[in-house]
Amino acid sequence: MTVRAEDLDEALACVSAALEPVAGGDWTRPAGGLEWDCRYTAEHLGDTLLSYAAQVVSRPADRYVRFLAKAEPDASPAELLEFALTGGRLLAAAVRNAEPQERAYHPTGRSDPAGFAAMGCVELLLHGDDIARGLGTAIDPPRDPCARVVARLFPEQEPIPDAWDALRWCAGRIALPGRPRRTGWKWRGSPLEDLPIPEE
Repeated sequence: MTVRAEDLDEALACVSAALEPVAGGDWTRPAGGLEWDCRYTAEHLGDTLLSYAAQVVSRPADRYVRFLAKAEPDASPAELLEFALTGGRLLAAAVRNAEPQERAYHPTGRSDPAGFAAMGCVELLLHGDDIARGLGTAIDPPRDPCARVVARLFPEQEPIPDAWDALRWCAGRIALPGRPRRTGWKWRGSPLEDLPIPEE
């Protein structure tokens, strides 16, 4: 169940559909349960997705490509959303043009294009949801991409029936019945096939 550029496309479409109608709202409000406001969250999202795209394209082995992407201070909410979605579209393009065996640095393990696509989906959907909740609306992601993302980044987790709930629980966003909210979590950057085989 590899994560593909098409999964990023679906995440982008979901976030765009939820946030474009509320681009006229007050984006200085807190983004969901974050300490950040909606403006900063959108800017963080654009920077993170552009950073992932740079990793896929340049493939540094031991560091991030050294840049920081910021929106202009007077960018409107619609322009901030455009910035964030542009980062996602560039990541999708980078993933489409990459070879599956390529690897690049990430703090959670050298990752492949599918891993960066999965991380991009997490950022898009969770921060898209943060912004949406801050503006009084919600997102409803397609479940198949969520399931592929969970399988790629959190392969040790036992199945949870709803894949969006599973993704939010794995990333420490929600509690579920019998499953307290996670703290100190992290995803697996490296593909499973890159991990050492345990000695018997």
